[in-house]
Amino acid sequence: MIKRIVVALDADTDTPVATRYATEIAREHDAELTGMAVVDTASISASSKGGGIGSMYLMSKVQESLTVEAREVAQTLTRAFRDAVNDSGIQSQVIIEEGVALQRIIEDRNCRDLLVIGKEPHFFYGHPDETSTKLEEIVSHVVSPTCVIPNTYRKVERVMIAYDGSAASVRAMRSFFQLKPFASDVTVEAINVHSKGERASALLALAQVKAYGEAHGYSIQTLAFEGTDPSKEIVDALERHQADVLVAGAHIVSPLSRIAFGSTSASLLHQVNIPMWLEA
Repeated sequence: MIKRIVVALDADTDTPVATRYATEIAREHDAELTGMAVVDTASISASSKGGGIGSMYLMSKVQESLTVEAREVAQTLTRAFRDAVNDSGIQSQVIIEEGVALQRIIEDRNCRDLLVIGKEPHFFYGHPDETSTKLEEIVSHVVSPTCVIPNTYRKVERVMIAYDGSAASVRAMRSFFQLKPFASDVTVEAINVHSKGERASALLALAQVKAYGEAHGYSIQTLAFEGTDPSKEIVDALERHQADVLVAGAHIVSPLSRIAFGSTSASLLHQVNIPMWLEA
């Protein structure tokens, strides 16, 4: 059951879309929604260091200016979040954290059921062209599901689960079925990209997914196919089946298919332009 959702706010175009998805999930579950902005003071401090003793005063002034600017952006983001959810009837709040962006998100995330974050997070508001925190780092450090959102919205009707039997893919599959982030009448297809000669193992793994999903009220279709490039095969399958959400494990190596499925997670984050439900 999803009861507490946090949305990571930044100045990119994907944040309003992430807020929209988070609002729909919160409405589905009568959940509390929190918009969190981060003033990445550590990056601001690092960027304003350098030079000789004579430049220390100037650097301190630059740091002060950047920090003020970042706080103003954070205030603007939280106001926009409030405006976006005010009419939804959903219980919501905003918080502004200061410090290392990744650490602040992880600390807050430990007591939430779901993190919703844009695909291109930039928390160093003073320099919007700098990515102060890599999305891969966030996904790999949080202890429960992360929903990564692109900058375009689409209604969720078809979900694809990339499953290889590894621990991370099991966690992603289980959390999706258990938490039911979207309506339970969505179409779900579980796929397995396997090596040559591994079809029997792939079919067994998919049969287990099908049984588990059906026990949680979903209708599941399965598809196993041979391939040597999981990232490409998954992206192609998403396009062929017009999936609206991808469920996948992150940062793991498949013991079942002997394909480094987890090593493709970073590639998928950059290639897939639909929401991704991820578990590390």
